[in-house]
Amino acid sequence: MFSFLKKDHHTIFVNELDDLIGKINLIDIREPGEVRFGTIQTATNIPMGNLLEHPDKYLKKDQTYYLMCQSGMRSARATSALKKVGYNVINVKGGYGAYGGKYTK
Repeated sequence: MFSFLKKDHHTIFVNELDDLIGKINLIDIREPGEVRFGTIQTATNIPMGNLLEHPDKYLKKDQTYYLMCQSGMRSARATSALKKVGYNVINVKGGYGAYGGKYTK
């Protein structure tokens, strides 16, 4: 009935991350020049182009990864592409630009 209220199990909002930091595989898919201005602690920077070109170099299909960019748009596209080839990935909606938590670096 109210399908718009259902939680998308392939998306998490950035403000839900603080309780997960250190317990998840968080990948910041922004370019190094963007990450230089800040990211979330424990995030690994793998630019989107590299990740999509060679996912098997960075990801394992039996693990879950959370993908983050600046706003959540690129990570949504990357999540969709990687799910199609069998990876367990979750989009971080809102991205670093909306993050107001305590785990910045």
